[in-house]
Amino acid sequence: MTPLSSPPQPLDQSSSPFRARLGSLNPDPTGRNWVFVPYDQLTDQLGPLAREDPATLGIILVETPAKGRRRPYHKQKLALLLANLRHFALEQAARGVAVHHTVHSEGYAPALAEWVAEHGPVRMMEAAERELRVELTPLVEAGHLVVLPHEGWLTTRDDFLSGCGASAPWRMDAFYRQVRRRTGVLMERGKPVGGKFSFDAENRQPWHGDPPAPVLPVFPNDPIKDEVVRLVETHFGDHPGQLDASALPVTLADAKRLWAWGLAEALPHFGPYEDAMAVEARTLFHTRISALLNLHRITPAQVLDDVLRLPLPLASQEGFVRQILGWREFVNHVHRETDGFRTLDPQGAPSALGAEMPLPPTFWGGAPSGLHCLDAVVTSVWEEGYSHHITRLMILSNLATLLDVSPRELTDWFWVAYIDAYDWVVEPNVLGMGTFGAGDLMTTKPYVSGTPYIHRMSNYCDGCAFDPKSTCPISDLYWAFLNRHREKLADNLRMRLPLASAAKRPEVRQAADARVTRVVQETLAEGHPLTPALLRAARNA
Repeated sequence: MTPLSSPPQPLDQSSSPFRARLGSLNPDPTGRNWVFVPYDQLTDQLGPLAREDPATLGIILVETPAKGRRRPYHKQKLALLLANLRHFALEQAARGVAVHHTVHSEGYAPALAEWVAEHGPVRMMEAAERELRVELTPLVEAGHLVVLPHEGWLTTRDDFLSGCGASAPWRMDAFYRQVRRRTGVLMERGKPVGGKFSFDAENRQPWHGDPPAPVLPVFPNDPIKDEVVRLVETHFGDHPGQLDASALPVTLADAKRLWAWGLAEALPHFGPYEDAMAVEARTLFHTRISALLNLHRITPAQVLDDVLRLPLPLASQEGFVRQILGWREFVNHVHRETDGFRTLDPQGAPSALGAEMPLPPTFWGGAPSGLHCLDAVVTSVWEEGYSHHITRLMILSNLATLLDVSPRELTDWFWVAYIDAYDWVVEPNVLGMGTFGAGDLMTTKPYVSGTPYIHRMSNYCDGCAFDPKSTCPISDLYWAFLNRHREKLADNLRMRLPLASAAKRPEVRQAADARVTRVVQETLAEGHPLTPALLRAARNA
């Protein structure tokens, strides 16, 4: 993890457009019932804010540079969160809710402890992030925080246990079928619409430019956003990533506009091309709502209802429903059941395959790997704080897994680099799925591939110095990975065929695969790019 160069500093609130605007809108706080609203519950469609008279409510919103400094979070991520929180404060004040907005240098718990000491206990919906729950536990145990159920989730622990069972291994498809049957979503007379629960097999087409990929909307600047951008650049300027204000949806109107764009422009073609990758169309037909969904600027229930009402092709509709009602809910349950994977490892750092290579510098940008697929995706991440789920799984995680990169290091990198990453979603996705760090706990096999998959599903190979059919080292890495971990994967039914194929490779090829892997690991660890000549020498040594 890249270290930060300075400790948390207080945020300058003098001459603040946000403070001035909030002061002009904020109603009298006297006699209010106060609710602490965490940074990722920015909605009045859930909990007390959805049901109680605004004139009786007050909300506590906390900003803390300690959170921003806990990790070197992408500047775009910090700006998105802070600007949305401040606009949420203004939106609530405008509808009559009293707002207590505070900046505390030490954290959420100290800020709330000071409030409680003066005003008494407050309510909150349960925090989604384990990290925040742990920080607030002493206040909860002392009765200073009254925790209400988090109403943003679409499923319950009973759904998880009914579908998956009380003990691992757990499988998303079993959970998804259980939830579909209970809710009736995409069901007719007890049967799935279209005759099957998943159309994943049909949703694996490469994209060759037609239909055209929609152009992402841009969002207007305003004094609140401008202030947040200045704040981030001033106080977190040593954090990685570019900050593009025009790409930040920060108001409720912005969120609705992005979702309307996703419904109209992206989702009609989402299904068939959800696994496709392209240099010139980073988003393709993905809606880009994940960051706002995880902040609850758009609620999962609203998203699900809107998608079910839309006359979409069934493969696209079901594919998207599976992401929201299936996978998103499933990973949260796995995270809760394993206490953030601490039931597997006290540090939350399981590594079923024993991978421990440090994350190569190329993941932090500025040190190209020479592999166009990896470099293109890393560039997109540091420019936007985003890439879609297949680039995350089959480029970034795939290559890290093939290189035996530490699952915990890769997970922490995803956590800081992606604007939609929080512990409950990033740890299952990377530790559990992307790296097979948790073994078969929640996935049936390592999601690894050689060059052919990337060549088939993307156009990254077109701009690469390596030929996908002859000189690309990713297939060498793949075969070496299978042979290196043969004993640990031998009992995995889904790995029998690839392991058998790897064993049939001539010994001279297996030795060359191992040499190429060592050279790739050493070269990337040193921050140098790979070249065809370098790998040719490794193969022929």
